[in-house]
Amino acid sequence: MKIVFTAKGKEWNSPVDPRFGRTEYFFIYDDEKNEVSIANNADSSKEAHGAGPKTAQKLFDLNADVLITGNGPGENAATVLNQTGLKIYVGAGDMTIKDAYDAFKNDKLPLFKAKK
Repeated sequence: MKIVFTAKGKEWNSPVDPRFGRTEYFFIYDDEKNEVSIANNADSSKEAHGAGPKTAQKLFDLNADVLITGNGPGENAATVLNQTGLKIYVGAGDMTIKDAYDAFKNDKLPLFKAKK
C-alpha cells in the first residue's frame, strides 16, 4: 500500500502539512516495500487559484492508495480525489509524519467526508 502524507519536510520526524493543495512535499511510504520517496509540490504552492486540483492530479500520478493530511482537500480537489477511490484521512495537522503513520495504523485518524 502506498501511503502519502502532506509534509513540510523530507524526514519521518517532519511535520505533516495541514494544507493539501499548497503542501510543500508529499512524503510517500510504500509499506509493502518499506521504501520512502519524496515528491516536491512547490510549483502548486505558488498557484493563486487551482492549487487543489493540480495537487490532486499529482497525487493521482503517484498511484497513492491513502492520503494523510491535516484539514483535507477543498471542494474541487475532493471531487477529483473521490473519483479515484483514494482513502483520505485527516486530523494529522499537528503531528509528525511518524506520529501520523502510527495514528493511521492504530485507526486513530478520521476518514475524510467530502461535502455533497
